[in-house]
This record gives sequence, C-alpha cells and structure tokens, in this order.
Amino acid sequence: MQISIHARNIDADAAVREHVQRRLHFALGWAQQHLGRVSVVLCDLNGPRGGADKCCRLRCALPGTPEMVIEDTQADLATAIDRVADRAGRTLARRLARERDGRHTRARPTVPDDELRPAPASGATATAVRENRGQ
Repeated sequence: MQISIHARNIDADAAVREHVQRRLHFALGWAQQHLGRVSVVLCDLNGPRGGADKCCRLRCALPGTPEMVIEDTQADLATAIDRVADRAGRTLARRLARERDGRHTRARPTVPDDELRPAPASGATATAVRENRGQ
C-alpha cells in the first residue's frame, strides 16, 4: 500500500504526516494486499478565519471497483484524520465482504432473446379468434 499525502492551505509538518500514515496503516493495513495507492489530501477550507474547517479527503480503490472517496471536516485536523481512517476501514471491509460473497458482481448471465420478449396478452388472442369465427 502506497500512501501519498498532499496539503493545501495548511502546514502539514512531519508529525501530521506521521499521524496520517500511522492511522491508515492501523485502519487499512489488514487489506494492504488489495490496495495499491491511497491518496490523502489535507486542507484548511477557511484559511486563518478558524472554525470547523480542517478537511481530510481519502481516495483509494480496489481493482475492478469504483474509486472510494471518504471526506470529513472538523475543527481539529487530527480528529478529521482519525474519522476518515476509521470510515475507510469499515467501508473497505464491506466492499471486500460483498466481493467475497459474490454480491454486486459485474458479470451478468446471458439470457436468450426469446425469454426477454413479453408473452402475448391472452385478451388480444381471444379477441382475434372471435372475430374470425363471426365471419
């Protein structure tokens, strides 16, 4: 599992980067053979104005599945990172369980065209027969 960390409008020092890597290895380490690249973006939405505006966005994907994007915004950056890591672990576990159970598979069974056509309505067939008898 390769983790890339990007920071926008925020000072992500070595301690913050270490926290991100530690939390992601704890939450996703069990599934690292399934994951290739994990991308984390840390940003401060309001800049120096303050407020609940520290955002953490995680992107990753399992082979053959749509990309998983998890985002959280909190007043504290560490809290946002923790919540995103926890949610990513739960979401990844659900996706792997679905794949293992065979649900949500992409392959569809082939059905002959005759089975897809609707059967003629019984009322239309009976009407045609009555018209022919009456003449």
